[in-house]
Amino acid sequence: MDEKILKQKGKPSLEDKLNTLRAGVLGSNDGILTVVGVLFSVAVATTDQFTIFIAGLADLLACAFSMASGEYASVSAQRDTEKAAVITENELLKTSFAAELNEVVKFYQAKGVSEKTAQQIAEDLMHQKPLETIINVKYNLKLGSYFNPWNAAFSSLFSASAGGIFPLAAMTLSPDNFKWIATILAVCLSVSLTGYLSARLGNGLTKIAIFRNLIVGIITMIIHYTVGIML
Repeated sequence: MDEKILKQKGKPSLEDKLNTLRAGVLGSNDGILTVVGVLFSVAVATTDQFTIFIAGLADLLACAFSMASGEYASVSAQRDTEKAAVITENELLKTSFAAELNEVVKFYQAKGVSEKTAQQIAEDLMHQKPLETIINVKYNLKLGSYFNPWNAAFSSLFSASAGGIFPLAAMTLSPDNFKWIATILAVCLSVSLTGYLSARLGNGLTKIAIFRNLIVGIITMIIHYTVGIML
């Protein structure tokens, strides 16, 4: 019975889609900063373009797969927690139905519904779809709709790779006398974009998010440039 419940499929929720987009934005930002960090350190230490390119490419791939595996593990853990909650509530409906019903009544009362009306709503919902109702009330989950770890992993893999390409291309394809300024501009523009997107997805302040990402990007470049000089 538990397996049948867990295998129920629901349409991907808006929250799941936003989680995938969030993973993509974070992956892109990490790809930009980690790759430019290695590029600056290596490019200061050596002028060999092939060495710089290989170092940047290796870091880009490492970052992309690291981000993907991290997202997969994180979202899988969340998905397992959600499924465990469904199993627990399914058992409680069998052994403590009255208590579960009372949870639904309290939920609607907290929304300003009178006790009598809340009782009627709760009884009606718990009669028609008890598990779906209690999961939504107690955990704000939709039965059968769990975060997809593969979506988050592939989103991070692709976006981290795409983000890292900007500084890598600017550093290795630009003329020697222009490669530093081209890389700095590429990083500033790309981290500004990820800052803007992260603010939009999180309903945050775009100017602050862009400024924060710019500062982090500039500090990252300064630190790694300094490390390169020291080496």
